[in-house]
Amino acid sequence: MPVFRRRTETVPAQEPPRPVKPGGKGRPTPKRKEAEKRRRQYITAPRDRKEAYRRFRERQAEQRRRIREGMRRGDERYLPKRDRGPVRAFARDYVDGRRTFGSYLMYAMFVIVLLSFIRSPITVLLTLFAPPLLLLIVLVEGAWISWRVKRLAAERFPGENLKGVGLYAAVRAMQIRRFRIPEPRVELGERVEARGRG
Repeated sequence: MPVFRRRTETVPAQEPPRPVKPGGKGRPTPKRKEAEKRRRQYITAPRDRKEAYRRFRERQAEQRRRIREGMRRGDERYLPKRDRGPVRAFARDYVDGRRTFGSYLMYAMFVIVLLSFIRSPITVLLTLFAPPLLLLIVLVEGAWISWRVKRLAAERFPGENLKGVGLYAAVRAMQIRRFRIPEPRVELGERVEARGRG
């Protein structure tokens, strides 16, 4: 007579939990298709033409902001052609390291305009003779800076194109320091022509 015995139920063996690597995410890396699908979810198409134009304007504004910031810092990628290269950078540093009379010309002219409202023989003579005298001083200073920068640049950068570097330095010397672009990267009183000398 067969003996019926209760068969023991076989329980499937469970896999031990995978150890989490230190510094890991604690989850499996998503597949490429899933990652691309997730990225596409964040890029929504514009609802209409007005929305598309608004986004276009925002991208343009952001691009202009990056360009302005790059020009302000002196990043070669964003500088116009006239400001690029080591020769122009040296000319800027030479001018920015000294106080120039031309950088105060606008302030002086503003004071002269204010004095012109005061009716007296002294102010009349001052407003008559001061402007041409100031312009003459600025022109002489600009010519000296131009000559000096061209001479130093020829010594430091043999073989480089020096065309227009003197005028470039003279024009920068006439700009108010805080409004110069690229902004000065040297302090007042710092002499760049003395760098690298004994």
